[in-house]
Amino acid sequence: MNTRGVPADDGLRLMPFRGLRYVPERVGSLAAVTSPPYDVVVRPDGLLHLESADPHNIVRLILPQADTAAERHEQAAETLERWLTEGVLAPDPEPALYVYEQRKGEILQRGLIGALALSEPDKGIVLPHEDVMPHVVADRAALMRTTAANLEPLLLTYRGDGSESGAGAVIDRIALERPLLATTTEDGFSHRLWSVTAPDDLDRISQELTRHQALIADGHHRWATYLLLRDEQRVPGAWNYGLVLLIDTARYPLRVRAIHRLLNRLPVADALAAVEGLVRVRDVEGPLGNALEALAEAAAEGNAFLLAGDGGFHLLDRPDPALLARTVPTGRPEAWRSLDATVLHSTLLEHVWRVPDSPEEVTYIHATEAAVEQAERRGGTAVLMHPVREDVVRDLARQGVTMPRKSTSFGPKPATGLVLRSLSLD
Repeated sequence: MNTRGVPADDGLRLMPFRGLRYVPERVGSLAAVTSPPYDVVVRPDGLLHLESADPHNIVRLILPQADTAAERHEQAAETLERWLTEGVLAPDPEPALYVYEQRKGEILQRGLIGALALSEPDKGIVLPHEDVMPHVVADRAALMRTTAANLEPLLLTYRGDGSESGAGAVIDRIALERPLLATTTEDGFSHRLWSVTAPDDLDRISQELTRHQALIADGHHRWATYLLLRDEQRVPGAWNYGLVLLIDTARYPLRVRAIHRLLNRLPVADALAAVEGLVRVRDVEGPLGNALEALAEAAAEGNAFLLAGDGGFHLLDRPDPALLARTVPTGRPEAWRSLDATVLHSTLLEHVWRVPDSPEEVTYIHATEAAVEQAERRGGTAVLMHPVREDVVRDLARQGVTMPRKSTSFGPKPATGLVLRSLSLD
């Protein structure tokens, strides 16, 4: 057993694959055919915007629109097949790992895209930290099953050892070469992609990764989908691998952001009335940036939430200890019991506001501004959260403790559409 918590030579196995990529001459621009991950697209506005950006935008595969789920999945499969036939998408000539770079201002992130061998959950090689919703897993599984493709990579992180002869050195050297593609998306991020095919480079990458475990930073539902689809197969094959982006956060630290909640049917006035006497409530002056600074200051001292949706901002902190003792489940580490997401779901949503955690009642939104805007538009309540530190997430994951779902948002997230994986090619 090594210091990374996995048996030697029994860690991460990232395999080359023949990536499917857009043919630049067949689309308006590479930027116009990309999308954020499927669960980050703000619907319906963001979906319509992406669909209109280019007729071949990847959102037509990851979020197809039709009357029934079966029709949506069939539509995605037919669209993928048509784009392949028409030469809109084409496979690379040989299997490769892909170096992927994202850059914006001082932010620089580089990692490897490949087909990761799917380990058993109890081996501790890939660590989830959030629970999943079965109906989302079922929907993603049906889409992958019907298209026979991994349409977007999961985001995984590991902590490298700083070796100058391992994967990091290969990545940084290749990033000096001419890329396969380069584009800048409308969020200001530049994206570049290179292929890694040299046997020596692939061996150096493999030798390092087998000493490490990875944390799922983004894509828990897709990871659960990969495992479900693998277990459906009678013999090992392409379904024993899943498309991932693997980042060494010792070299390229990710940013950790919160995922906010929109309570669709709970007006702010009702939310505030229900918590009276149970938490401290203070009105905070805008604009949004100022209110978020107040949230960060309060969160440094304990549980804190910022409510919005009525044109103002309301800071909730210092929940009644007796209330927490009565409502937060026991039998978990204190780090889990004190999470803002734990207190929000176990105490406020379930016991105080009595809001079921269902798609009709609660919408999860990554963009802070969008959460506030939609709350004001719908007459609901946006619950703005403060992010959890990565070390807290990793420590809980290593203990086998999952956080409440949608507790964190690691980024920057990979752009969807730059490289796809067809299981029929592997």
